[in-house]
Amino acid sequence: MFILMVVIFILGYTAIALEHPIKVDKAASALLTGTILWALYALNASTILELGFSPAWEEVKAISHDVINLIKPGVDEAHYNKVWEGDVELSHDVVHFVKHDLAHHLVEIAEILFFLLGAMTIVETVDQHQGFKLITDKIKTSSKVKLLWILSVLTFFMSATLDNLTTTIVMVALLRKLIDDQKTRWFFASMVVLAANAGGAWSPIGDVTTIMLWIGGQVTTVNIITYVILPSLVTMLVPLAIVSFTMKGTVTRPQLAEGETREFTTAFERKLLLIMGVSALLFVPVFKTVTHLPPYLGMLFGLGVIWATTEFMHRNKPLEDKRKLTVIGVLRKVDVPTIFFFLGILLAVASLQSAGHLDILAKYLDENLHNIYTINLIIGVLSAIVDNVPLVAGSMGMYDIAEPGSVGYMADFVVDGKFWQFLAYCAGTGGSILIIGSAAGVAAMGLEKIDFIWYMKKISLLAFIGYIAGAAVYYLQMTFLGL
Repeated sequence: MFILMVVIFILGYTAIALEHPIKVDKAASALLTGTILWALYALNASTILELGFSPAWEEVKAISHDVINLIKPGVDEAHYNKVWEGDVELSHDVVHFVKHDLAHHLVEIAEILFFLLGAMTIVETVDQHQGFKLITDKIKTSSKVKLLWILSVLTFFMSATLDNLTTTIVMVALLRKLIDDQKTRWFFASMVVLAANAGGAWSPIGDVTTIMLWIGGQVTTVNIITYVILPSLVTMLVPLAIVSFTMKGTVTRPQLAEGETREFTTAFERKLLLIMGVSALLFVPVFKTVTHLPPYLGMLFGLGVIWATTEFMHRNKPLEDKRKLTVIGVLRKVDVPTIFFFLGILLAVASLQSAGHLDILAKYLDENLHNIYTINLIIGVLSAIVDNVPLVAGSMGMYDIAEPGSVGYMADFVVDGKFWQFLAYCAGTGGSILIIGSAAGVAAMGLEKIDFIWYMKKISLLAFIGYIAGAAVYYLQMTFLGL
């Protein structure tokens, strides 16, 4: 069953990739994959956990052993092992462990989903109030190349301030106002994903993985910015430069449909909602830093403020206009299938993490490669297939922070050591290689219905070239420049 879980994951992944040929929505495939994997795990948990690959289960056993010794000092090791291997005790504890582990992962997944739902609702509310029109009216160029550079650079720095997921949601909303042709918009949205992931990699609040390393104490703010910003910038610039030589033509802005030409908001309301929307998004990292609470609470606070403001602002307007402009009306337009897609993907990956598949992978890399650059490069590529969060979590669990003054191989594992910095870069940017390799990519895929195979054909090679180029820059600056 341990191997069957991998087979099911691959089949589910294939179904997501072949969404259009098989005519089954990716959200359905993701949900089936996630739920089936957890069902297989639960029904065969005793067999799977007895293999000893699950780090969480081994930790539970170790804690139980310590508790038994505390209550009954000197308990015979053989007797302890016999107790844990007994069918009654094991089956009883396994059931509770699996349920507890699922609940643990569900909390983390729910945080991401609530964050996503809050961000999508805020962006959609600003859009309904025509707030983004104030930005799109400032972008006069219709040249594809110029527009691509403007949006990519804007995304790169926005992602470092907000985060890659929120920035992608905002930029996709802008693209819908700037580009009419679907395939052209797909290409621009995909390049936005590359820029958002690159921008998030060098900021301590720009990506979930960098946040994890920052909070965990592996990296500090000044050093992660100093050493990773140049490789991240190169990761964005190289694909942009390649595309600039091949892309030609202009973009056509979408025409407003009949009935959309009437303005439901005043100039003051448009400016107010744009300012409030951007402020709510910028407030999230501030809220997290001050309260040390999860980011989704800051996002929900911002949404609550905007919700109350729009209710008050439009209280005397006709019912038809009020339905379009208040958050209650906006929620009807939020892309729920994207939420379910996220849920299914994250559940599937969590099952592999719980059963121990990802831990096996991490140990194999460490034991057989023993080179920080090679290990992190592979982790980056794997993050395009498996969510980067459990991969980084596994890496953080595999290695302790080395003491200052450590020498040799362990010198790379001190605070702000090369392993941690390069891990932040690789895990943050490697996910761009596939559309479902990052939260930003999954959001863009869901919002714009980007085809998985199309992305592989048009973007994956560009993303890989940028990824390798940025990695090379990091290696050169650390090896030859002595930074």
